Amino acid sequence: MAKMYGAQQRVQQAPSNPLAIKTKKFSLEKNKYIGLCMRQLFSNQWKWSFLPLALIIGNVALNLTAVYKNYWIYIFIVVGVIGYVLFWLIQFTGITQLAQYKQLFDKYRYEIDSRQIFMKISDKEGGMIKWDMITSAYKDKDAYVFTMGKYQFIHLPFNVLTSDNDRKLLDKILRDKGLLS
Repeated sequence: MAKMYGAQQRVQQAPSNPLAIKTKKFSLEKNKYIGLCMRQLFSNQWKWSFLPLALIIGNVALNLTAVYKNYWIYIFIVVGVIGYVLFWLIQFTGITQLAQYKQLFDKYRYEIDSRQIFMKISDKEGGMIKWDMITSAYKDKDAYVFTMGKYQFIHLPFNVLTSDNDRKLLDKILRDKGLLS
């Protein structure tokens, strides 16, 4: 048995499941992250789009009946909507620039099985995500997206899966978990 000196330590790693889906190493692009966050924002807050629409319709009715003529409300509504969207766009873009969020855009290799998802930086470093942390999942035109919370997700492009069988197995796992219909 070899002696271990100083900072040398053996790191015990959980055994890898031979039936797990193993992906190629890849990183999430910053523009893709911003786009996914904006999509999630619009899907969560679509109901609020009726407020500016109601204000415009109400103002049109007041203008047509000559009760109250006001054309500035149209400008304020448009500026307000554009300002709201730009505010969130700046927030999501800012996240990509901050040092504490740098790990979101590191290269990971994923090992997915029916028990958990391993995110691996290397063979000795990584983290584990249990399936109960995934709130929903959907298939995009070019990727799987696992949602974990508000603006937290895992984006797995189809091209990082090593075979078509891995894609079918991932579909089956997601359906069994009730995340994909």
